[in-house]
Amino acid sequence: MATEQKNAAKGEAGAASALAEPNTVEFDDLLPHLGEFGRYQKLLFLLLAPFMFFVAFVYFSQIFITLTPDHWCHIPELGFLTPEERIRLAIPVNPNSTTGYDMCRMYNVNFTKMRLEQGLIKANPSWPVVNCRNGWEYNYTEIPYSTVTSELNWVCDNDSLATWAQAIFFMGAIVGGLLFGWMADKYGRIPVLVATNVIGFAAGIATPLSSTFWEFALCRFIVGMAYDNCFTMMYILVLEYVGPSWRTFVANMSIAIYTTLATVLLPWMAYFIRDWKLFCLATSMPLLLAVLTPWIVPESARWLVSQGKIDRAVTILKKFERINKKKVDPQLYADFRETCAIAQKDEDANRSYSVLDLFKTPRLRRITLLLVAIWMITSLVYDGHVRSVGVLGLNVFITFTIACSTEFPADTLLIVFLDRWGRRWLACGTLALSGIFSLLSTMAPAGAASAALAILGRFCVNISANIGLQYAAELLPTVVRAQGVAFIHIMGYVASILSPFVVYLGNLSPSLPFLVLGGMAIVGGFLALFLPETLNHELPLTLQDGEDFGKDQKFLEFPCCGRGKSYSDEVHTMAVVGRSTFYRADGNRASNRASMRASVRGEAFRSSMIQRASMRHRSSQRMSKDAEAAPEHAAPTKFLAPPELGQVEKQRY
Repeated sequence: MATEQKNAAKGEAGAASALAEPNTVEFDDLLPHLGEFGRYQKLLFLLLAPFMFFVAFVYFSQIFITLTPDHWCHIPELGFLTPEERIRLAIPVNPNSTTGYDMCRMYNVNFTKMRLEQGLIKANPSWPVVNCRNGWEYNYTEIPYSTVTSELNWVCDNDSLATWAQAIFFMGAIVGGLLFGWMADKYGRIPVLVATNVIGFAAGIATPLSSTFWEFALCRFIVGMAYDNCFTMMYILVLEYVGPSWRTFVANMSIAIYTTLATVLLPWMAYFIRDWKLFCLATSMPLLLAVLTPWIVPESARWLVSQGKIDRAVTILKKFERINKKKVDPQLYADFRETCAIAQKDEDANRSYSVLDLFKTPRLRRITLLLVAIWMITSLVYDGHVRSVGVLGLNVFITFTIACSTEFPADTLLIVFLDRWGRRWLACGTLALSGIFSLLSTMAPAGAASAALAILGRFCVNISANIGLQYAAELLPTVVRAQGVAFIHIMGYVASILSPFVVYLGNLSPSLPFLVLGGMAIVGGFLALFLPETLNHELPLTLQDGEDFGKDQKFLEFPCCGRGKSYSDEVHTMAVVGRSTFYRADGNRASNRASMRASVRGEAFRSSMIQRASMRHRSSQRMSKDAEAAPEHAAPTKFLAPPELGQVEKQRY
């Protein structure tokens, strides 16, 4: 009894000491006082729109400038006939072709003699056949404009050149991800955001000047360097400045609304402009607007803090306070400065970790390899579906529009179900369903039925891709999360290099691309079941946490069928000594589970650029050490918030 009283007294002494220390005020604690979604954040949310359009233009425009119109061998001596008459007399029938005739061969006869002297109007199938000798004619009925493919005759023996150009685009994306990721960490997010858009603009307007394959490929490589970076910097900046309770909305609805609008608009821009060179200019010129960004969008306060520029970060936050018409206690800024200084020291201590640490222990190595494999499959299947609209046998502009419109319901459904059903089973189910629909599309009759099933496969892989954007960021330990997620996403770019070649299989058989995509998606869904679930589980902080994460989970465990150990459950049993906590003015949590999901989604988009090993995690580590130092039976510490701060919140992680 005396021992318990002694321990209780020590616990009360620790609480008194904790209350004497300054409050731990972190970025997400301060945002609610500045306005979680005030005027300035709403402006930033609207400013996301042009950058969403930019990345859609950069990524999808190459599809429409490399489309291949229907074609047949050009025969000068039959120029006086109509196209139908020329095909009937000079071109062999090919039932396996989408056009019904051979697009790369012609009959080897004297057509002047056959037509003028013998009066023939239809070919004899027994005539000898040769490859096209005098170039090709193109049918611009369905694709109503000349493309780089038809202008430079990348057909028949050269029909793989457009595929190689698209693969080279992703090679540029890999180089750009590494180069501009490093530059963003060194020089800041805004300079890199401007630089990537300007580079995309310059290479985009240079593309129409290409007269050879290698000139075109070089331009697409440079445009590929701008891909992703021309948007994700802005995306992350906006997520950083939006309050926790609004991040789920901003993270998901910005993509659902803006990306859907951009991708639905793009094919009709190509259709009505009807010139691939003018289309390149129309999709590249808007990127130049990014030079106005430094006068409108603030630099990342988190990056400024990581560089020791805390005063400049506070200046930016005070600008939010002024525009949002809020009044913040100066003491909060003082506590924020001290918290940032401590966090910066911890950041320096964690820089010794590298991505190689993920492969040093067996369980963490297996999780990392699974994440790499699943993301590579997801990237390949997603990009394959995007580029396969041309082999569905329907109008490419209408089909592309319908397929891209699936992005909106995919994102909105994710908001509803991801935090209820969990990541593992939802990733498995959507990938597997994508594979099943893709395979069924090869068995359905060609036309609307086959296209509808393929679009359902696209819809499912949209959901899978959105889950994958955050799954790795939740599973990998905090100390190496940034480097690990960047590595996984670069491997996704590597897989995307192969997707144009998968689509190229459609030249052999229209069903081959979907057979490959369907089979791979089912394999990816099966692999997802071997990952641990992260819903309602505290995320790993250290490498040992990553090694131990999920060991107590059952293979058939389903979050909907049972309540996992949540944050509140864990915190309820914690006795935190030696560190006071900070509470929002309205008495609610400064961060909730949904907002963390949105935060790690932003980190997944360009984790290597955030470089914020999360102050909350580091604070949690310090608190855990203090708790371990406290007596085993110490009475739980009671924290009293000042009256104006409302109901007490418990620090939890």
